[in-house]
Amino acid sequence: MQKLKARLAGWRHATVLGAFVLVMVALAARLVQLHVVDQDFLRRQGEVRTVRTETIDAHRGMITDRHGEPLAVSTPVQTIWANPSEMDPNDPRITPLARMLGISEGSLRSRLKQYATREFIYVSRKIQPGLARKAMALDIPGIYSRREYRRYYPTGEVAAHVVGFTNIDEHGQEGMELAYNDWLSGERGSKRVLKDRRGHVIKDLSLVKDARSGRNLELSLDLRLQYLAYRELKAVVQAHHARGGTLVMLDVDTGEVLAMVNQGSYNPNDRSQLDPANLRNKAITDLFEPGSTIKPITMAAALEAGVVTPKTRIDTNPGYLRFGRYTIRDTSDHGVLDLKGIIAKSSNVGMSKIAAKMGGDPIRNMFLSVGLGQATGIGFPGEAVGVLPAPTRWHPVEVATLSYGYGLSINALQLAEAYMVLANGGIRYPLSLIKRDEPPQGQRVIPEHITAQVRDMLRAVIEDGTGKRAQIGFYEAGGKTGTVHLVGQHGYEDSEYKAIFAGMAPVDNPRIVCVVAVDAPKGGEYYGGEVAAPVFSRVMGDALRLLNVRPDLDDSPVASQSRDHSGGRG
Repeated sequence: MQKLKARLAGWRHATVLGAFVLVMVALAARLVQLHVVDQDFLRRQGEVRTVRTETIDAHRGMITDRHGEPLAVSTPVQTIWANPSEMDPNDPRITPLARMLGISEGSLRSRLKQYATREFIYVSRKIQPGLARKAMALDIPGIYSRREYRRYYPTGEVAAHVVGFTNIDEHGQEGMELAYNDWLSGERGSKRVLKDRRGHVIKDLSLVKDARSGRNLELSLDLRLQYLAYRELKAVVQAHHARGGTLVMLDVDTGEVLAMVNQGSYNPNDRSQLDPANLRNKAITDLFEPGSTIKPITMAAALEAGVVTPKTRIDTNPGYLRFGRYTIRDTSDHGVLDLKGIIAKSSNVGMSKIAAKMGGDPIRNMFLSVGLGQATGIGFPGEAVGVLPAPTRWHPVEVATLSYGYGLSINALQLAEAYMVLANGGIRYPLSLIKRDEPPQGQRVIPEHITAQVRDMLRAVIEDGTGKRAQIGFYEAGGKTGTVHLVGQHGYEDSEYKAIFAGMAPVDNPRIVCVVAVDAPKGGEYYGGEVAAPVFSRVMGDALRLLNVRPDLDDSPVASQSRDHSGGRG
């Protein structure tokens, strides 16, 4: 009996030991399977549950003026998003969340139900970080935040037409933001992160692809002149209850655009009340007939063709000229005028008689050589080229009207480019909205002595002609007035005009060219010499002082005359 009990005890011990060994072997086999055979599979399964690949947003390049002043910057903000599959659409905390973010509570709950199987929907994009922190403090399951960037425009409406704006995804929509979108856009990166079950990042694991920030863009604009031009243009549009206006300033020696403003404008930081009509950069997209401002270009063509000399005198009696059923008129009978007098008095009759001596082709060729009727090459979206007539046979009335700025269409930038050629001695430089680090290569299109003769005529316009209100004070200027009928649905509008002034200063050694155009001024004054010339005076005077251009007038009679001196008609 004792032997039987001992044998049974031995068997039990052996059985327990065998079972223990089998368990240990099974565990060891399982460990080998988990750590060796199934290691890759299990690691992938773990990563699926805890490791995520997150996007690293790229910083869009900054846009600045020529002195580094910011015109467009990207600032970090937060975006609130939701994972509907983790949320209860009836969670009561959704009410304070919607109220805090200024969104519809009903709409948010409806979207959560509609996209219940999805893992991502936007709740509120690009909000202030402080507001995002308050939203996350509600601790709502399935609500997350991520960093993005928002475009901000420090100058608001002042530079809006040149800079443009982006959409919410920071893709350029207008202006230089659109033209240089690829240059400014960054390239997003990605990284692998470890997250907890709530989706909070615990640890950055590895960088998959580094983000590349966009490149900065330095414009040719001088923000000081841009503010100055915007202020004066807005003031004149309001004072004359005008429909709108445009002002362009060019650097004479480089072709760089120093200022370009329009009225009306818009604030790219707040587009809730945006009028689409105000999006156009009218200086480049809107066409008009230049009127009398084109006469100096025609005069340069006549001088180059040799049909007149500076001493030539033209009889403009009796103040009108008939071409069949067409009659060309001056504001009065100016009698016999030399070339300087024709420009100063803005005589259509005198200009028409000079044009008749050379025909239409030399005039058209001169217009082409200074940049009219063709793209400026500035690369701005929506640029309008304009129309420069080229009939196979010129009728006398077509030659006459072309000579004083009718029958063709241009934009304000093209007119400024033409005056730049007169100002710098006959060299046409390519225009640019991008700051230049080196002087550009220009092409001579007018002999230098001819441009000097024309500038002397432009000086007479301001000293004793239709542009007296353009007098600057301590700088001698030269320019030309223009007043043209606006074109409506049924042709020329009898009672609506565009007042234009194009000029340069200092006239003997010009530094800046400026074109001012005001659409449909009201209140009795509508001539270029009355409406646009005073804007030129104020803008150019202040601009030359800002650029430290040495005054060339001290105690002369011109310097002592008031800016409000009554000018002639032009």
